[in-house]
Amino acid sequence: MRYFIHLSYNGANFCGWQIQPNEPSVQEGLEKALMHILKENISLTGCGRTDTGVHAKSYYAHFDFEEMSVEELNQLRFRLNNYFAYDIRIISILKVKNDAHARFDAISRTYKYYIATQKQPFNNEFSYFFPRLLNVEMMNKACEKLLTYTDFTSFSKLHTQVNNNNCTIFFASWEVENEMLVFTIKANRFLRNMVRSIVGTMIEVGLEKISVEEFCKIIEQKNRSLAGVSVLAKALFLYEVEYEKGIFLEI
Repeated sequence: MRYFIHLSYNGANFCGWQIQPNEPSVQEGLEKALMHILKENISLTGCGRTDTGVHAKSYYAHFDFEEMSVEELNQLRFRLNNYFAYDIRIISILKVKNDAHARFDAISRTYKYYIATQKQPFNNEFSYFFPRLLNVEMMNKACEKLLTYTDFTSFSKLHTQVNNNNCTIFFASWEVENEMLVFTIKANRFLRNMVRSIVGTMIEVGLEKISVEEFCKIIEQKNRSLAGVSVLAKALFLYEVEYEKGIFLEI
């Protein structure tokens, strides 16, 4: 039987989702917890990798195990939540079709990035303090241009193991929320460091160091060295992962 684990995590103490040599990862911690509770080696496949320090409000991973009842699934969720400290929360464990895949069946992923325009004594851990005035209107014009491109080599970490750097962006926008400037971006897939390098480049647009036209030329040049810096990981959240409802089984 195949199951999806729906979880959220604070990425501050992890090298990301994926197992890395000699570094703590969410995947490694969760696999150890499942082995401890289920008394079997459990292999998890995540919906994607997150970089060191990046958080996930919503994340999915799948694993295979014998069929469990609703009561057993609830008990497993309860025991997993007791196993971890506050940095990992198991939201639910869901029965899915046997060929469902947490990564390949995801039809969209949404990220949010939080820029603090004022000091945040109680939210510094999850925001990037940038007190300089930004032209949000120009940044949103750059967002509109993002939707017209598919090759985002200029915003990708170099030498990654992917077949191509093509992504379909469905939505991108900056909004002011209280003392936060929040960037939301939704796409079918993302490249490594893509969101943080887009934000770093859009900050240059907001500072009026580069124009929207120059922003477009950066994308068209397909050269990472032309784009802005990757902003801090601590302010980035994987916010939502979307699947077709048909892969979930009624229980």
